[in-house]
Amino acid sequence: MEHQRTIAITGVTGALGGEVVRLLAGADLRLDLRLLARDPARAPAVDTDVRRCDYGDAASGVEALRGVHTLLMVSASESADRRAQHRTFVEAAAEAGVRRIVYTSFAGAAEDATFTLGRDHHDTEQAIRATSMEHTFLRDNFYLDVLPLFADDEGVVRGPAGAGRVAAVARADVAAAAAAVLRDPGAHAGATYELTGPEALTMSEVAERAGRVLGRSLRFEDETREEAWASRRAAYPDAPDWQLEAWVSTYTAIADGSCAGVTGAVEQLTGRPARTLEETLEETRRA
Repeated sequence: MEHQRTIAITGVTGALGGEVVRLLAGADLRLDLRLLARDPARAPAVDTDVRRCDYGDAASGVEALRGVHTLLMVSASESADRRAQHRTFVEAAAEAGVRRIVYTSFAGAAEDATFTLGRDHHDTEQAIRATSMEHTFLRDNFYLDVLPLFADDEGVVRGPAGAGRVAAVARADVAAAAAAVLRDPGAHAGATYELTGPEALTMSEVAERAGRVLGRSLRFEDETREEAWASRRAAYPDAPDWQLEAWVSTYTAIADGSCAGVTGAVEQLTGRPARTLEETLEETRRA
C-alpha cells in the first residue's frame, strides 16, 4: 500500500465528496488530503489543506493540483457545459502532474446511453483515457436515497419507467467504495466498477417499500414519454430541453433495462454488502 501521497478530493461541499472526506480524515493511514472547492469556506471542517478550484477554470485547476498524486474527481452538477468543464479539469490535472485519477461516472456510461447524462460521463471517461494518468472509474447507479424524492406532494412518482427495474445504490456505499479505492489506489489502476444496490426494483416496488419506511403513502404512476415531457414542461416552463430530456430519460433508462444489472462491486471494495432500500432510508432518517 502506498503512503505519504497527496490525495485531492473534489466535490467536498456536496454529499458524496463530503462523506468521502469524513471517512478518510483522521484515519490511521498516513494520508495527505487536499480538499478542492469553489468556495473553500464551505469545505468540511477538518485539519487539512483546502484550496479553491473551479472545474471550468484551467489555471485554478493546475494551481490546486500541483503536487497531487491521486485525484478523486466527483462529477460536477449537471449543466449545459458540463462536458467542457470536465475536459478542462482533466487537462488541468494532467498538466499539473497528477498520476492517478478516480472518477465518479455512471452505470452504463456510453456515447448512446439512454440516460442522457450518462453520455456526459462517457465523454469524461474518454478524456481521461486520452491522458497518461492511470484511472479508476466508479460507475454508480441512481441513488436509493434520491428515488423517493421523485414523489410529488400527493406521494405520486410519475414517469415512463413501466415495469423496468433499477439496481439503485446507497450514496453512502458509493462514498465507502471511493474511500476504499483511495486508501490503495494502485491496486485499482485501470479498473471500472459498476456500483449497485443488492437488488433491482421496479418503481412500484420502490414507492411501496419506501413508503413503509417513511410512513407515507407513495405510489408509482406510469407515463408515456410524451406525457412525461408535457408534464415537466408545464411544471418547469423555463427549463432547457437538455434538462427536460435528462429528467425523462431517468425513467426511460429504467424502462429499457439499462440500469437493472446487479453487481457485487460494493462488497468487493468495502467488505460489506450493499445497503438495501430500507437500510438506506432508515440511515437517512436517523442522520
